[in-house]
Amino acid sequence: MVALAATGRLYLNNVPTLRSFGRCPTRQPPFRVWSRMIEATIPVGSPEQIILLFGTADQHLRRIREAIPAKITTKNGRICLTGDEEAVLQATSIFEQMKVAVGREGALRPDQVSQIIAGVTGGKNGAAKAPELAIHQPGVSIRPRTEGQAVYVEAIRAHELVFCIGPAGTGKTYLAVATAVEAFKQKQIRKIVLVRPAVEAGESLGYLPGDLKEKINPYLRPLLDALSEMFDADYLKRLMTDEVIEVAPLAYMRGRTLNNAFVILDEAQNTTVSQMKMFLTRMGASSKMVVGGDTSQIDLPIATRSGLVDAVERLSVIDGIALVKLGKDDIVRHPLVGKIVRAYEEGSP
Repeated sequence: MVALAATGRLYLNNVPTLRSFGRCPTRQPPFRVWSRMIEATIPVGSPEQIILLFGTADQHLRRIREAIPAKITTKNGRICLTGDEEAVLQATSIFEQMKVAVGREGALRPDQVSQIIAGVTGGKNGAAKAPELAIHQPGVSIRPRTEGQAVYVEAIRAHELVFCIGPAGTGKTYLAVATAVEAFKQKQIRKIVLVRPAVEAGESLGYLPGDLKEKINPYLRPLLDALSEMFDADYLKRLMTDEVIEVAPLAYMRGRTLNNAFVILDEAQNTTVSQMKMFLTRMGASSKMVVGGDTSQIDLPIATRSGLVDAVERLSVIDGIALVKLGKDDIVRHPLVGKIVRAYEEGSP
């Protein structure tokens, strides 16, 4: 919860700041701009959490101060922000996103903080004008972080079928799930179906113990992880029990018609041509499909053609279908991921 002075209410330290433009020695400035000063307070659970937010030797705090012209102090277990409205709102968004990340991962790396700052301020690799997705989950703020990701989200909103190809770490799965959750919460669709082919990544796992759910769970874990960040745990469990949200292997799609649904096929590079055709023809009335994959990580037998590669070649020119290609500049994981992708793209040593 952030305590923020709101327009029309009494402001603390409500001192207008005079900014002059075009000053010359012989006359007064041609115009003046008055900027309203506001304050916001962010409650923090403990001194240890403040240390995690500010970073070792305040390294995260320094990054934020370099990017945002707001005064940042602490008092009685709260972070206090003072400055003009835009600066305070940006700093508030940065600290709220950092609190969520700290709660999930603990200590943050400098590159994670830089990504959060860029996503809010529109710095390098940032998508400043990209709209925030309407997830409405406490402590969750999701928006595209790069121009490519912003194009991807807008393509999903505007088309009934979207293919997305890109390397690891570009947000193909996460943003697709987030956009599906947004559509569900806005009552645009009634059901979310998340699908993945059960293909082993170059290694034989052998016989998997347990019931059917336990056998397929390892393949579907990335989709479940994304969902768990966007729904309250009890509500998500209820939605999955009622099959409003369904996470299933690709083989279970045969023979179905999916109406009023948002359907996501993840790791689509590992489908065969016949599997891709089967999946795409499941689309029913008032439904939307997103198909994502990384064509540099195909785990099919060498002689088997990827259904994703085939579908893009066949279908991308059809009206109503969009193709989005994400690249190295859209990678938002650890900076080393981008360097690793570049090294492999450059060929064998």
